[in-house]
Amino acid sequence: MLGVTDYGAFVAAILIFLAIPGPGNLALVTSTSKGGIRGGLGATFGVIAGDQVLMWAALAGVATLLVAYPAAFHAAQWAGAAYLAWLGLKMLLAKPGAAPVLNIQPRHYFKQAALITLLNPKAIVFYMAFFPLFVDPAHHRGLLTFGVMAATVAGLTFLYGLMAVLLTHFLAERMRANPVIGRVLQKLAGTALVGFGIKLAVTR
Repeated sequence: MLGVTDYGAFVAAILIFLAIPGPGNLALVTSTSKGGIRGGLGATFGVIAGDQVLMWAALAGVATLLVAYPAAFHAAQWAGAAYLAWLGLKMLLAKPGAAPVLNIQPRHYFKQAALITLLNPKAIVFYMAFFPLFVDPAHHRGLLTFGVMAATVAGLTFLYGLMAVLLTHFLAERMRANPVIGRVLQKLAGTALVGFGIKLAVTR
């Protein structure tokens, strides 16, 4: 299909990667629990925007540049790790009744989710290694082939994010009556973010 080898397998692989727990999924859940469906959708579009930037940066050879200059890669890696850990610590240290770590306005959720996605330099290397697996050299159509792949990732991310947002909102409505549960979930989310930051910093 337009230079993409085994399009069905490509779609299946993207869906599997979307379901793997990570900072992006955590951003969707947290944004929905704090800002409702609008906040969750704002975060979903933020993840999509961040992914698109990383994908096209990878295609432009940024991954090669990062690998060729390890100092630049590690600087970006530590920046991403520090940002995730900072968000996590703010959630852990927040007092009951305090303003939420993630802002209520959907535009802020968009920015927050986009930053979380962009500050993961390993995603660039991942896309650089992932895309060639599904490109048919004999039928490759240049930017059209990569455009189809990027559009597929964006579409699947939106559908996955929409389902995650609706499910989270459905559950959140039933937990608002018990604020203790909300505080526990916030602490768990904060711990997870700190963990993601540490993992990003120490994994090579």
